[in-house]
Amino acid sequence: MSEYPLDDLLLTGTEINYLFICPTKLWYFAKGITMEQESEWVDLGRFLHERRYSNEEKEVQIGRVKIDFIRKGEIIEVHEVKKGKSMEKAHEMQALYYLYYLKRLGVKAMAVLHYPQLNETKEITLDGREREVEEAIQEVARIKSLSVPPKPVKSKKCRKCAYYELCWV
Repeated sequence: MSEYPLDDLLLTGTEINYLFICPTKLWYFAKGITMEQESEWVDLGRFLHERRYSNEEKEVQIGRVKIDFIRKGEIIEVHEVKKGKSMEKAHEMQALYYLYYLKRLGVKAMAVLHYPQLNETKEITLDGREREVEEAIQEVARIKSLSVPPKPVKSKKCRKCAYYELCWV
């Protein structure tokens, strides 16, 4: 570990999220090929976030991470708003990465995933899961270092992906 607590954490929560959705999508995103601005699904997620949590300070930037919103109390709460639960593992790992990142800064926090369309929340703590996050960080770094994208694996989530045409057309 470096003298500075975050020198070795040069990735974003989105990259951790994409690792668990699709390594090919992660590779394109990491290379600066961003397709989300064209996606109606991303627009829907943004709309839900803005409408449902209009009183919250949005997109709190802490170093390399951008958190949907934070609530301060006895413990810092990191809140992430998601459209649906089909990518729940990716959402959970993104939240765990934020908690890991904050822990490295000396901040103890917990996370809350919000699924407004389902009217559900899920609380997440880092307790005992640091190694899982470190393994994900290493895998993101490995994929980002590849000279070509990993071969895509076709699944039902591909149809709604902003990168669909890059992989399958």
